[in-house]
Amino acid sequence: MSTASDIPEAERRLAAFLDGLGIRPARHAHPPLRTVEESRALRGAIPGVHVKNMFLTDRDGALVLVTCREDRRLRIGDLARQIGTRRLSFASPALLARHLGVAPGAVTPLAVVNDPARAVRVVLDAQMMQAELIACHPLHNEATVVLTPAELMRVFAATGHRPQMVDFDALAAQAAAAALAPGTAASK
Repeated sequence: MSTASDIPEAERRLAAFLDGLGIRPARHAHPPLRTVEESRALRGAIPGVHVKNMFLTDRDGALVLVTCREDRRLRIGDLARQIGTRRLSFASPALLARHLGVAPGAVTPLAVVNDPARAVRVVLDAQMMQAELIACHPLHNEATVVLTPAELMRVFAATGHRPQMVDFDALAAQAAAAALAPGTAASK
């Protein structure tokens, strides 16, 4: 069990913000988790749908935070077309720190609390948002907090972010169909 002195200052500020919204998520401390693979191996029995997050930029410099189920495989080009952007790629750690106040490996949808200018567009996996619980990092990767989708949406509302819901199942089906289409490398 963690004591208050073990909790990083950024997480304490986040907890106070969440408490002000009436959100008191369960917290689970663990060793640092930087990847989905590390998370699966070390997280134990933390409930909920676990997420992966991608902080992306498009060719015009727009910033996009994508949060989806951890088991999602997607082609970034398909996602870019779906959300109406051009040529998404991973943003630099410097942009991540500047706009969301977190380091690589600690990206989380809760980082919108560090984006008061609402410079970051949020894209969510529509199927993930149908889960009973969502597990994500609290601004660092040495703990996981568990919230309901409704609580996560309250965070977005309180920060002025309006997430775009994307049907990631449909994106996966499109990618599979494209891979099997005649004339593609996967079908040969």
